[in-house]
Amino acid sequence: MTNRRPTTTLWRPTGPIELDLVKALDWRGWPPRLPEQPIFYPVLNEDYAIRIARDWNVKHDGAGFVTRFEVDSEFLTRYPVQQAGGKTILELWVPAKELDEFNAHIVGEIRVVHEFR
Repeated sequence: MTNRRPTTTLWRPTGPIELDLVKALDWRGWPPRLPEQPIFYPVLNEDYAIRIARDWNVKHDGAGFVTRFEVDSEFLTRYPVQQAGGKTILELWVPAKELDEFNAHIVGEIRVVHEFR
């Protein structure tokens, strides 16, 4: 019998600089936000993450990546789902000051699942 708590799969579109910082954290967390980034926003579906990585990150950073990771579901209940556009444009808005605590609830490693150039 396992004591594993339920997790929720999240995705994060990212550019090469942020991805290098995640790698430096052994694929176990997200780097602190920059002063002009008051929130960290993982997304709730892979298609939305793909669109951002492919259409925005590539244009601005030369490459875009989609990462997938698991977070303790009970912990995530503190962040209401935000609809940032259409029905499938769903995000969680994690205040930058809570990112260390958010990282502590990531289960397993952050994995790159798509790459665009």
